[in-house]
Amino acid sequence: MKSVKARSFLALCLLAGAIAQVHAHGGVDHSAHDAPAAHQEKTQVRFADVALLDQDGMPVRLEKDLVADRITVIGFIYTRCTTVCPVVSSIMGKVQQRLGGRVGEEVQLVSLSVDPQHDDPKRLNDYARAFQHGPGWRWLTGTPYAVTETLKGLGSFSADLGNHPPLILVGDGRTGHWTRFYGFTDPDKLVGEVDRLSARRVHARHTAIAQEHSHE
Repeated sequence: MKSVKARSFLALCLLAGAIAQVHAHGGVDHSAHDAPAAHQEKTQVRFADVALLDQDGMPVRLEKDLVADRITVIGFIYTRCTTVCPVVSSIMGKVQQRLGGRVGEEVQLVSLSVDPQHDDPKRLNDYARAFQHGPGWRWLTGTPYAVTETLKGLGSFSADLGNHPPLILVGDGRTGHWTRFYGFTDPDKLVGEVDRLSARRVHARHTAIAQEHSHE
């Protein structure tokens, strides 16, 4: 419990801007690397047809069971990481708080471990307690093959954990519009992207209704 509280405290400190450089990412010396500047880019993703495990040990398929037609926010972490990953998880936690009841309904949050050989469901469950505030957020691991194929499809695979970049994906499973957010992205910016995708849905629905009426 003390270690979980310590990770949570560290994440909040880092998110507040107390760190300018990232060190010892997962036990790897990163003293020569600056913390990456936040930036974003449009992208396409492919969902591997493989079974993963959530933090409760339940089998899930990312596209079919979680993304489906929801707006989805996906982060990439591993529990042994003591710097970058707690910040990413803290950002995701703030997104969950800002979205409130929309998470678990219109919006799905997902955190995928990039270290499946170490991160079993129990470790993910223990780790999640420091960041998660309510339902609608699933933490995933699986066999090395399943996780690797998933990461490759999402464009976030790295053979070296130490070079795993801070990255959050936001997209609409219904339309296939996805954006990659690199670096320590402001949670409000991620919420803004969720709102933008949601507004596009409303606009598309209204347009379809108007077209139906015009043909009556």
